[in-house]
Amino acid sequence: MRVGLLQLCATDDVSENRAMVRRMLDDAAVQGADMVLTPEVTNIVSMDRAHQAAVLQAEAEDETLQMLREVAAERGIWVLAGSLALKAEPPEERFVNRSLLIGADGAIKARYDKMHMFDVQVSETETYRESSGYAPGSRAVVAETPWAKIGLSVCYDLRFAYLYRALAQAGAEILTVPAAFSPGTGPMHWQPLLQARAIETGAFVIAPAQTGTHAARTGRSRKTYGHSMIVSPWGEVLLDAGTEPGVFMADLDLSAVAEARRKVPSLTHDRSFEGPIR
Repeated sequence: MRVGLLQLCATDDVSENRAMVRRMLDDAAVQGADMVLTPEVTNIVSMDRAHQAAVLQAEAEDETLQMLREVAAERGIWVLAGSLALKAEPPEERFVNRSLLIGADGAIKARYDKMHMFDVQVSETETYRESSGYAPGSRAVVAETPWAKIGLSVCYDLRFAYLYRALAQAGAEILTVPAAFSPGTGPMHWQPLLQARAIETGAFVIAPAQTGTHAARTGRSRKTYGHSMIVSPWGEVLLDAGTEPGVFMADLDLSAVAEARRKVPSLTHDRSFEGPIR
């Protein structure tokens, strides 16, 4: 399976981002990608809720999603829109952070709404309250592809190991972690967490990421860590994209999943237990 990862430095201009992603998708397709994966919030990186409200669209009308579906069909490739910021279905007034898996026929094969909201104060100058603008999802998703079953997640989900164990026990052989990871936590946490999720589940972990300083016409700009990664089921880092935007390719030998799980079959060793008392 040949995969292409798009590492983006998206802005708060949806049209500009859409054109950039289109060019990069074409590049990955020319390089022979079977599937191309984009980062979290592919369509917009913005800290301004009013601007988001003015430019975001519902899934059925979203022009970035329409473009991704058209390219998938034209090129005959699968595309994971790592996530798109979208207006939610009424009566929910907040947005959703939605990952969408698109087949080579352009049809949407799976949807996953980010479950864990990034409500943190990393430092005195870096604070996030994702739940103030985004509604959390409540359903884990494993999707079929011609190569493997894929378990979907988004960014902050990475810190909740139980989600990935559940995805793997439901059959996922690849776990996707599209992200816009904080540079305040990235240097210490990003790679070890990705490796831990791979080792715990014996699955490939594919994590396309936003990177750099994201230009903002309204509100304050944001910085992200970059370092899109692919980690093998044995915990080896197969790809580290560094901090520059670009298209990054890798070939996956999916037999490594069964081999890792044969050597350490921990997914079958769960035990019930009592306590601890809280």
